[in-house]
Amino acid sequence: MPCSAAVSAHHPATSPVTDSATSQHASSAQLATPRTTAHKAVYIGRFAPSPTGPLHFGSLLAALASYLDARHAGGQWHVRIEDLDPQREDPAASQHILRTLEAYGLTWDGSVCYQSQRHAAYLDGLHQLADLGLAFPCGCSRKQLQGRLHLAGCAHPPNREAGQDYAWRFRVDPQAAPVCFDDRLQGRYCLSPSRDIGDFVIRRRDQLWSYQLAVVLDDHDQGINQIVRGIDLIDSTQRQLLIYQAFGWDAPSYAHIPVATERNGQKLSKQNLALPLQPDHSGQTLWLALDWLGQQPPATLQGAGNHTLLQWAIQHWQPERLHGRHQLPAPAAFQRPGSSDPA
Repeated sequence: MPCSAAVSAHHPATSPVTDSATSQHASSAQLATPRTTAHKAVYIGRFAPSPTGPLHFGSLLAALASYLDARHAGGQWHVRIEDLDPQREDPAASQHILRTLEAYGLTWDGSVCYQSQRHAAYLDGLHQLADLGLAFPCGCSRKQLQGRLHLAGCAHPPNREAGQDYAWRFRVDPQAAPVCFDDRLQGRYCLSPSRDIGDFVIRRRDQLWSYQLAVVLDDHDQGINQIVRGIDLIDSTQRQLLIYQAFGWDAPSYAHIPVATERNGQKLSKQNLALPLQPDHSGQTLWLALDWLGQQPPATLQGAGNHTLLQWAIQHWQPERLHGRHQLPAPAAFQRPGSSDPA
């Protein structure tokens, strides 16, 4: 099902959002229309995992924090599967992720959105950026860039008539001031377009869509106005803010929680072979996750079941307890046995 304006039986949307996959090619004038205040009145959050394997304890933390933030505010919480890279995906992972969320009582509003069904919306967005002069084809390889940021136009424009592979990049202004935002947990965070960002890829040479463009179009079309995610994604925020600015859209509010780490300091991730999360209806795993998030759940709720624990956590959610935290060790039960302490 395509991503569309967030609607649920419990929280009807205040205004419709048209999915760009079903609309005609928009004009530059249409891009300048910002989201209305009325549409942003209802909290709309999301959890957006990639189906490259099962969830791990770090995934549970991100899902739980975003869920509690939404439910504490009386808002909506949606799930989106970011299946943009078939070669990296596990065919069984999407359903495994959804069943795991259900096992922990993290129920979502509306239908699950799949990025693999959003090609038309992404193509429409790319065309609009190109019409504005903010997206351009580029044949530069990593070898040609030699680790440097791409800036000020393409030194190796592709020979498109000859069928040369090329990427599409978002054009940044190298003279622009730093891009800043106020994170709810990490404070003010700034990056320089010329020193830290450069012209970044929004469609890859292999024609797969980049995370940066897809996530902005999806969040906009779903009406997402609050994003709670791991701090490992904080450097992506300014790139996404530049895209929001280009379309003339209001950006969401962001809260980046710390990441959970192994004994050796590596963050828990599928790439680092984090232990897969097992369904646990007892509430013990959820209690450990709440404790890690600084919520200080009562010891009497250990083993009380996920439903009871979630009801307590929604009522007592205090995200400010994570303020300024960047990383914390995962509970021992969720660390790889072979991970060693840092030297």
